[in-house]
Amino acid sequence: MTVIETAVALCAVGAEKTVSNEIKKLNLSVIEGGFGRVRFKTDLEGLYRALMGCRVADRILLETSRFRASDFDALFEGVRRLPWEEYIPASMGLIVSKVRTNRSKLTAETSIQAVVHKAAADRICAKRKINRLPENTDAANLRVYIEKDEVSVLLDLSGEPLFKRGYRTHGGIAPLRETTAAAIIIGAGWRRKFPLYDPFCGSGTIVIEAAMYAWDIAPGIGRRFALDDLLLGNENTGRKVREEFLGKPDFSRQVRIGGSDSDSASIAASKANMERALALVSKKGLSSKLFKVLPMNEAKADDFIGAGGDKGFIITNPPYGRRLGDPETAERTYKEMGLLAGNFPGWKMGIISDHSGFESFFGRKADICKEITNGAIDSFFYQYEKL
Repeated sequence: MTVIETAVALCAVGAEKTVSNEIKKLNLSVIEGGFGRVRFKTDLEGLYRALMGCRVADRILLETSRFRASDFDALFEGVRRLPWEEYIPASMGLIVSKVRTNRSKLTAETSIQAVVHKAAADRICAKRKINRLPENTDAANLRVYIEKDEVSVLLDLSGEPLFKRGYRTHGGIAPLRETTAAAIIIGAGWRRKFPLYDPFCGSGTIVIEAAMYAWDIAPGIGRRFALDDLLLGNENTGRKVREEFLGKPDFSRQVRIGGSDSDSASIAASKANMERALALVSKKGLSSKLFKVLPMNEAKADDFIGAGGDKGFIITNPPYGRRLGDPETAERTYKEMGLLAGNFPGWKMGIISDHSGFESFFGRKADICKEITNGAIDSFFYQYEKL
């Protein structure tokens, strides 16, 4: 692979190792990871591969440059040196959407944002002999991270965040992000040979992400990306990678995955979302086998895996106070979840919740507890090796 670019995958804090592993599985070379970011080396084909194939990353960004800047003059000159006219079409505007600074002399985020925008705009206008950038049009999206006076200028290649797969038109009242669902499924150690059950499936995100993982359906296979509209994008390269991913799904694999919910409307939404996910690879008619209306306290292992005795995984996102209802209701639900140990003996379990006291209400200390973000909500992922 000819290396031509450095890219950055953004992810939930706590999911960096999972993202690093999936980037390696895409035959791309990881440089470093930490604080919700993973840097990796790639070529153009690898950029498309990461955009379509990463399950856990929220965005893929092109690292246009890294340079040192301890004052605004150095920041301006560093950004203005970059060949923006080779990335951004003449018809497109420019915005600086995010600035993060840590342990650096430059700390005023709004001022950094203004200086970076002015420097990039000056470069483009000078090269194209125009007075100003286009307005009221699509815009290229820049992000700036400054760590110990080292500036990283990043060009967004995703457009809509990667958790927007395209299959979920109804997410319920408080949906779990698709990328977060994939992170906890993979992070829990689940593999497709094991049963998996979600007793609070809501709009079906955990079950759908597990099924896509098991059948090898690339999560970004059915959507466009900002890269497609930038000058470095290439329609033929994107089509080649998409066709490669379209040839991978294997529906002959036995999949013992199920989800239930006490709300019939949620189950209907789950089935519809699953059908849209399958339609991405022209496969339908499997959603009815994956979901059923059933209260958590009535579920039994055999309801989802049949006879055979295999021990599986319960992976779920139970309703909790900041998302649904109130803290007291959530805490009662956590206590009731103790029934799962009797109904699913020997199974592993992974729970994502924003409640730091989940273990005390559930009645057992988790074997592993990791911090992870679900959108703007700081949460915890509790793992139990055996119920």
